[in-house]
Amino acid sequence: MQKPRLSLLQIGNMCFGFFGVQIGFGLQNANTSRIFQTLGANVDNLAILWIAAPVTGLLVQPIIGHLSDKTWGPLGRRRPYFLFGALSASAALLIMPLSPALWVAAMTLWAIDASINITMEPFRAFVGDLLPEDQRTAGFAMQSFFIGSGAVLASALPWILTNGLGVSNVAPPGHVPPSVHCAFLIGAAGLISTVLWTVFTTHEYSPEQATAFASAETPRLDKTLPSKSQGAAGYFAWGTACLLGGALFALVISGLRLEKELYILAGFFALFGAAQITAGALKASGAALNGFMALMDDLANMPKVMRQLAVVQFFSWFGLFAMWIYATPAVARHQFGAVDAVGARFNQGADWVGILFAVYNGIAALAAFGLPVLAARVGRKASHMISLVVGGLGLISFLLIRDPNLLLLSMVGVGIAWSSILSVPYSILSSAAPAEKMGVYMGIFNIFVVIPQILAATLLGLLLKVFFGGQPIDALLIGGVSLILAAGAVMFVADKRV
Repeated sequence: MQKPRLSLLQIGNMCFGFFGVQIGFGLQNANTSRIFQTLGANVDNLAILWIAAPVTGLLVQPIIGHLSDKTWGPLGRRRPYFLFGALSASAALLIMPLSPALWVAAMTLWAIDASINITMEPFRAFVGDLLPEDQRTAGFAMQSFFIGSGAVLASALPWILTNGLGVSNVAPPGHVPPSVHCAFLIGAAGLISTVLWTVFTTHEYSPEQATAFASAETPRLDKTLPSKSQGAAGYFAWGTACLLGGALFALVISGLRLEKELYILAGFFALFGAAQITAGALKASGAALNGFMALMDDLANMPKVMRQLAVVQFFSWFGLFAMWIYATPAVARHQFGAVDAVGARFNQGADWVGILFAVYNGIAALAAFGLPVLAARVGRKASHMISLVVGGLGLISFLLIRDPNLLLLSMVGVGIAWSSILSVPYSILSSAAPAEKMGVYMGIFNIFVVIPQILAATLLGLLLKVFFGGQPIDALLIGGVSLILAAGAVMFVADKRV
């Protein structure tokens, strides 16, 4: 039994909620560093303050993926998570610009990201659930279109409000400008309304239909997917190695008096090791399979293609996170000559970064229509490699350009890469993951988005301080090189539909 092909309107309805999700995500990306600096954060500490976002995604997405695979109710399988996440994210967006202190803003960022992750993860699985394999690249490209369109609006909102509607973008020291307040209010309304549209215009297949469709797709799945779970000895071995490695790294950090942010990285490895050891102990005791064990087994038994894509994702998202963290201080200082975070030049630079982010997201929305065509001609791998290379060159060019207007050209390359990053890896993965585990594998796949973000948040500040004289513009150079390395890693992905 084959899944029926959906019309363009039906695909648009099922993806429209991503428009609102990206409004919230785009407001967060374009304005969080600005809010942090307004509330007194030093540029050296921006990366560590951003750590909430990747850590939250690391914890939330695999859990939500596992739960949504097992869920069925009046709203279906994925839509309950769309709705709950949208409601909580909208509330957090209203609170963010009202933060009276830096720690409140950091906690609110955590809440926003947790809520957006609850909504976003099932949207990825939604495409695999509802579309036949030959429409999935188009489905993920449609998501890229709405992601780009939503981010254009989110990124440009403060600038539009200031230059088009006369809303002030200046505030007393320690206060967020009125233009940012209004932008977050509009973003909250847009997020909840678009997600509600998808919830009430798109219906999911029943469990019986989903099982029948999965049976028809089984012959096309990745044959390297292991048929049994990892044994207790394997969990103990990996867990002990990670736990000891994290502890040893912590001792090195302490002994050499390295940056305290690195303790987060050490703690990540130690906690992962503890989780592995716990799984091994449960296996050895013969405990019944539970949600935790199911997640650990799925992580250990991920398809080979997913492991290969993990390397591509690592370098792709390290480069993106470098841009998101440091674009505002880099452009404000390198192109606008700002010397602090409270003057007019800084706010002009911050507003221009909003426009730059709007441009790259607009290009991503347009590129979403061309990527399926390019992939059909040269293959998904080649199209992704081309996109990553032009994105890397776009970021590197920031270092060479002084005229802020010319940065618009740089963002064309970034936008093409962004559109591909949001669609092609997920399309390849959806062809390798079993239908009954689509949600959990899409969630686990997010780990390989989160790990490079944690590394960026813990290492970039140190790298800039030690090797680049604390110049934020060099973070964009590092990000560009990382995207080009991601393009090289694509060559080793065994995509059957090349």
